[in-house]
Formats: sequence, structure tokens, C-alpha cells
Amino acid sequence: GDCGVQSNCVSIVPVETPLGRKRAIDQSACNKDFSCLKGFCPSFVTVEGAQLRKQATADLDVGTLPEPELPAITGTHNLVITGVGGTGVVTIGAVLAMAAHIDGKSAGVMEMAGLAQKGGAVHIHCRLAKRPEDISAIRVAPGEADALIGGDLVVSAGQETLGLMRRTARGAVVNSHRTITGDFTRDPDFRLPFDRLELSLEARLRGRLIQFDATELARVLLGDTIFSNMIILGAAWQRGLVPLSGAAIRKAIVLNGAAAQRNQQAFEFGRWAVLHPDEAARLTGGAAEPEPAAADDAIAVRAAHLVAYQGSRLAQRYRRFLDRFRHPELRAAVAKGYHKLLSYKDEYEVARLLLQTSDRAREEFDGDLKLSWHLAPPLLARVGPDGRPAKRRFGAGWAWIFRLLARMKLLRGTALDPFGYSAERRLERALIAQYERDLAPLVDCTGARLECAIELAELPLQIRGFGPVKLANEAKAAKRREALLAALAADPSRTQTAGCCGLSHDCHSPALDCVDSGRPGHSEGPTHGRKPPSHA
Repeated sequence: GDCGVQSNCVSIVPVETPLGRKRAIDQSACNKDFSCLKGFCPSFVTVEGAQLRKQATADLDVGTLPEPELPAITGTHNLVITGVGGTGVVTIGAVLAMAAHIDGKSAGVMEMAGLAQKGGAVHIHCRLAKRPEDISAIRVAPGEADALIGGDLVVSAGQETLGLMRRTARGAVVNSHRTITGDFTRDPDFRLPFDRLELSLEARLRGRLIQFDATELARVLLGDTIFSNMIILGAAWQRGLVPLSGAAIRKAIVLNGAAAQRNQQAFEFGRWAVLHPDEAARLTGGAAEPEPAAADDAIAVRAAHLVAYQGSRLAQRYRRFLDRFRHPELRAAVAKGYHKLLSYKDEYEVARLLLQTSDRAREEFDGDLKLSWHLAPPLLARVGPDGRPAKRRFGAGWAWIFRLLARMKLLRGTALDPFGYSAERRLERALIAQYERDLAPLVDCTGARLECAIELAELPLQIRGFGPVKLANEAKAAKRREALLAALAADPSRTQTAGCCGLSHDCHSPALDCVDSGRPGHSEGPTHGRKPPSHA
């Protein structure tokens, strides 16, 4: 997650995979300042001489759609438009203001607090009236909004937005797409309570809420998620939330000048989505998060990955160790933690993965692609001004080096491994041996201390990253390991005062359910009692 920490960019989005949460770039939202390259990670590749492939994956003929019944304006009709900066939400307010002018009506539009920066929450206040003198204030006060056009679920369900809604409001149309927030850049495990956010909206609007995934619909029908807000506007207009004529809105889209034809299509697709919700849901059904795999399936996926990583012998070692654990939850935790340690990303593995980049890039881009990798090889990198090894740019001519390194993976861990003598590689091998020692006495663990054993088994998942990032994470994990081992080795005759998770006191149980390890609880790990290794 160092790429997010360094760039603070919400275009780095989480992707749930069978091997855990990974990261990808949302190309539709990328601002191309390349600040993510500052992250100490070899996975980022820049692509030149290419254009992002923006091809719709489905065709849709909306046909002739019925005209909605537009609301009457009594005094002012107050709209609140929410979204995220950098996605075109401000454009929606501008289109509505121009459409009001074309219709011979008056409009007052204000974007709140200048929060329209990329990734920031945006509130557009829009008052529509028959005469200019009817608009005495542009800002929509709490309890005055007649309708909500929600381009983002998180902003739409926030207390600030809900407080603006009139209790007799006509309704809301909200994009249900689960957009990540800036918190993910600081916490790689961050997850939003989307279910609770949806419940808050439902409770406030009492059956007058329409939600659908406009972001995925825009990707499927138009090949670019940037049109999602225009889809939401079309849906809100068809729902009867906007007192402006369709002709005026379409003309305002043309006058705006940005991708006019596709924006008009998006407007019509939004109208269609409201009228045919089941068909719209079928088009966007593939965007749902994958269901968690069964335990045996998850183990099989990881074993297959180890075969590609090193060979069948490593996969057999993985399965033999897992077969010793009987409790299903502990076994599942060991399956993840042990795999993480066994498949550390050394020079051979990075080279193997980078060789896949070309094919993946051609799936996403058109043109004559020129790829560049950004790496800090141990033998070539110099220390930069931030105290870290400075990354260098390597062009396509280095691909043969990656092919050679990928074939050399059989040397991994042997005396002939030229990279195996570095401090980082020694640490990674030591962590594997330490993990096997720590978990071996817990194969029959049940009862009150099972929670501690599961957390210990999953602790390697916190040792993320490369180089100095990984060393810092390992140091944090080492402290937690000491506390967990102390809790597991505590005297069972003493009174338990806190659960294993809290560890505010020793973790005890009236019955000793884990096999005694015969070792003191504070076991010396790879970085204990000595200076942590410097990055190589």
C-alpha cells in the first residue's frame, strides 16, 4: 500500500482476488501525475504510444422512452447533487444551469466549500425558479432539498447530505457503486460499511430512493466510467425530480462541448435504467465482489500459485504443513499466512510477474505500446534524498533480463542463489522457519486461546511491501508476535481478564487447550536482539 501513502491518490483502487486484496489503477479517473511511482514497489509500469481502450462491452437500443411528468415549481425547486471531485459532478450543475436558461427559467448553482478537488466530497446546491427574484439564497439550507442526484453513495449517505433533505422530498437517484475513499490510501485493509450507508438513505427517503450501479453501467455501455454522473442525471429526470425539459437538457449537453454525443447517450441510458431496473441489473451484475472461496478451493488456488512460483515440491511442503491443523478456522488462517511467507517476491518472482505485463497492457490499451518499468535493483540503486533506494526507469530492452531471471527461479534458496545472501532475502527465509516453529505446537489448539492462534497464523499478512516498507511492517508484526506468544504461553491457572485480541493483560484459560511449546513466550524473532537489516 505504499503507492497510496506516497500519492494519496484515490485512482489506486482495491481489487479483491483469490490471493487477497490487490491494487489496480482506475484508468478512467487517473490524473496522470504519476505520483504513485514514488511508492517503493516494482509493479507500476508506464505505457507510452498508446490510448486507453474504451470499448463498450454491450450494445443497447433504448428505443422510444415515455416522457416523465415534470414537477411544478412553487417558489424554488431545490436540488442537491453529490459526487466525488474529478468525476464530472460539477459539470452536472453547469448543465442544469444552462438548461434552465434555455427553458426561460432561473437557476442559482453553488459548489460547496471548494471541495471539488480530485477525490474530495462535492456538494452542488442548485435552486431552480421561474423568476430570478424568487431565488433569495443559492445555498440549500437544511431540510430544504426537494430531490437528491447522488453520484456517490458515500457522500449521498453522509449526515450533511441527509440533513439537507426535505422530509416530503420527491425522492433521490443514487449511484450505488462502491467507490473507495481516501482512507484506503492510509489503511490498506480499510472497508466502508456500505450496507449501513444504504440503510441510512432508505430510512430518510422512505421508499422514494432509486439505486443502481451507474459506474458499471457506464463502463459496460460506453466504455468509460466518467459518464456515470450523466447517467444518474438522466435517471433523475426520468423519475420526475428535475423540472426542466428534456430538450433543454440535451441542448445544454451539446453547448457544454465535452463528448456531447456520448453524454447524450449516457443521459438516455440513465432514463432507460430507471424504467428497466431488472435489465440494468443484469448488465451490471458482473461488478459484484466475488464470494469467498471455500476453504479447500482457497488452498488449491494457493498451492497452484506456489507451483508457478517455484515448483511442485514447494506446493507439497505447503500442503503437508496445513494437513497438521484440524480446526477449520485455524487451518484457513494458516493457509493464508504460510502461503504469504513461502511466496515472497524476490528478484525471480518480480521478473516472472513483469513478463505478464505486456499481455495485460494490450488488453487495456490500443496502439504501439512502449512499456517502461520503474525498479530499484539491489546492485544498481542509489539512496535517494528520502533515504530510500531511488527507483530507475528501465525500457523494453530489459525484457530479456526478466526472462533470464524468471528461468533462474530454481536457484532460489540454494547456495548458488546470488540474491539469497542479501539481508532482505535472509529475513524472508528466517520468517518462514520462525512461522513453522511458532505454529507447530498449536496444531490441536481449541477453546479460549484459539483466537490468539488464529491471529498469530494470519500475522504474516501484515508484512507487506518491499525493501524499507517491508522491514518497517515486519518490525510492527514482530512486536505483535511477542504479545501473542506471551498470551499463548501464559499460566492457565491465573484468572483471565482480557481476550487474546485485546492483550491488555495476559490471556489465560481455565483449561490448557494448546500443546505446550516448551519455549518461553517471548521468543526471539528474526529482528529481535539485533539491529534490523539494511535494505539491499
